[in-house]
Amino acid sequence: MRIVFLGVGEACDERHFNTSLLVEAAVGRDRRKMLLDCGFSSAHRYFAWETDPDSLDAVWISHFHGDHFLGLPLVLLRFWEGRRSKPLAIMSRPGGGRIVREAMELAYPGFWGRLQFPVEEVTLEPGADVEWGGLWWRTAPSEHGQPNLSLRLEAPEGSLFYSGDGRPTVETTRLARRCDLAVHEAFVVDDGETVPGHGTVQGCLEWSESAQVQRLALVHIQRDVRHGQWKRIQEVVGAAARTPVMIPEDGDVLELGEES
Repeated sequence: MRIVFLGVGEACDERHFNTSLLVEAAVGRDRRKMLLDCGFSSAHRYFAWETDPDSLDAVWISHFHGDHFLGLPLVLLRFWEGRRSKPLAIMSRPGGGRIVREAMELAYPGFWGRLQFPVEEVTLEPGADVEWGGLWWRTAPSEHGQPNLSLRLEAPEGSLFYSGDGRPTVETTRLARRCDLAVHEAFVVDDGETVPGHGTVQGCLEWSESAQVQRLALVHIQRDVRHGQWKRIQEVVGAAARTPVMIPEDGDVLELGEES
């Protein structure tokens, strides 16, 4: 499984693109490409990386804050412009399909009906196992200001957990258990400076040990914290006892099964 960190930033970070992952997994002789979240700055970042309008199989939206989904209308518009013909799955919580259609209508009125490729709206209920594209998808709610579903993606090559936004919960801990890579948002450094509805670097390290994940990547760090408290972040991460931890940059690529 190949994970491209298209962006690692939070909503307002002027130095980093919105957090978004491009995941490629082998399914038999085929490859599946999936975009996990697509915020304001994610669309341009995606097209800088991937120019073929038919290469993407699915888009997963963790929740409907703008920095996680408002790049999707532009992606759909460019797919239309590029004469995409391949079906595209849009996967999200119940009711998400309606929100995507409304956003498309607001951004580009009338274009949803002009899309020349089929759009499959796939709903994932928390806790349910969904087989799609030869992969297994399972979700659990995190603690966030807007309903957010963390995702576990199981492929023959390995397992990926992606938090979206939000503090860990008992359900997300179960969901992530023993996965090969957990990508989790960590808005601030210490639990003492907790921001409601967001994780912390310290809390995510403790969570990763509880969930027994094999590797942890921390993203969506608040811009002033990332730029002004980098030394403190490194100290906290360096004290991690068991779980290998990385703090990726925009454009970093990770192959599961290889050393980071």
